[in-house]
Amino acid sequence: MNPGQTDPSIENRYVQQHLANERTYLAWIRTCIAVAGLGFLAAGLTFNSTYGEKAHVFAVIAGIGSLSFALSLLLAATHEYRRKRRDINEGVFRASRLAVNLTLGFMLVLFALLFVLAGFLLFG
Repeated sequence: MNPGQTDPSIENRYVQQHLANERTYLAWIRTCIAVAGLGFLAAGLTFNSTYGEKAHVFAVIAGIGSLSFALSLLLAATHEYRRKRRDINEGVFRASRLAVNLTLGFMLVLFALLFVLAGFLLFG
């Protein structure tokens, strides 16, 4: 067997756990796509409009921040998926702190930016 590969008989014993791990990974990918879409929406709100310069700046920051967050979350989710795969085969459980804490931090910052942007759009 090549280094870095696991014994197929070990993986076959934990098929349900591996399938659940893959579903969780796909859910994180859907979250990344939604966050990236939110960034495009935020950036597009003030495109070709008469809103002030500050609204444009916050829209661009929110858009770039969303895309950066989506990429960071994708990398964290991939890392967590690979770690969980190894942990399942070793019979170990560790909570997913990286992706969850990353999501919390970025979403707090992103929602703050979006609230400020909404303030500019609604109240000038």
